[in-house]
Amino acid sequence: MLLFTALASGSYSLGAIAMRELGASAANGVRFLIGVAAMMLAAFVLSKGRVYRAPAPWRFLVLGGLMAVFFVTMFMSLKLTSPVSSGAVFTLMPLMAALFGYLLLGQVPRKIVVGSLLFAAVGAIWVIFNGSLEALLAFDIGRGEIIFLVGVAAHALYSPMVKKLNKPGEPLPWMTAYTMLCTGILIAIYGFDEIIATDWASLSASMWGIILYLAIVTGAFSTFLVMYGSMKLPAAKVLAYTYLSPCFIIIFEGLLGHGWPSLSVAVGALIIVVGLIVMAMAKEV
Repeated sequence: MLLFTALASGSYSLGAIAMRELGASAANGVRFLIGVAAMMLAAFVLSKGRVYRAPAPWRFLVLGGLMAVFFVTMFMSLKLTSPVSSGAVFTLMPLMAALFGYLLLGQVPRKIVVGSLLFAAVGAIWVIFNGSLEALLAFDIGRGEIIFLVGVAAHALYSPMVKKLNKPGEPLPWMTAYTMLCTGILIAIYGFDEIIATDWASLSASMWGIILYLAIVTGAFSTFLVMYGSMKLPAAKVLAYTYLSPCFIIIFEGLLGHGWPSLSVAVGALIIVVGLIVMAMAKEV
């Protein structure tokens, strides 16, 4: 999950570049469909040329649907609210995942895990609001925040549902591929008009390189990592590592020469790290 968070965080800079030439729906729809092709090829090779015919295929529509809801509501909310406000709503995800883990799997997080999640959430919120108490107090819950809250809940539900719907001995690469296929199809349906209207032939080679990176590295591989983490860790811990996203973004932006944060923001990042170290060292539920 640390690797997943690092890869996902690194994609923000590349994603911002891609959005200059592509709409969000078009970029993500094509990204997921290309990622499906890569994941299915990997699954085919890893299973030595055998195609896995999964029982109860509706399971992948459920999992893919949850991820599609997350991405679609994210697109919708960003038209109505700021990335800072969306980031603040996003911090609710690990706590929601802990709740769904309890309701679906009977996982009861230890008090130290819940406490460390809350501690890390405070650090994440501080970093998201750039260490400004004035910006934090000015936060207002509007239509965009409520829409994204639905998507965050869907993403939080995804982790325990992976373990809930998994069949014993089911190959994870094929499970990942089928889930991504459903996600890509649903996002493509949502963004059909935008995809058709895009002049794909005019895109530069560097832009296609970014799309391929987002599809394979932060699409197929990252989805596989989340599924693997969901099978090995309690729901409360799986998505908690996403709190490190602001920390990784700070590092990437600094290394790219875009500047380093203020001391106040750095303290918030340190709070996140401390909280997650405590959580990682805590015994499993």
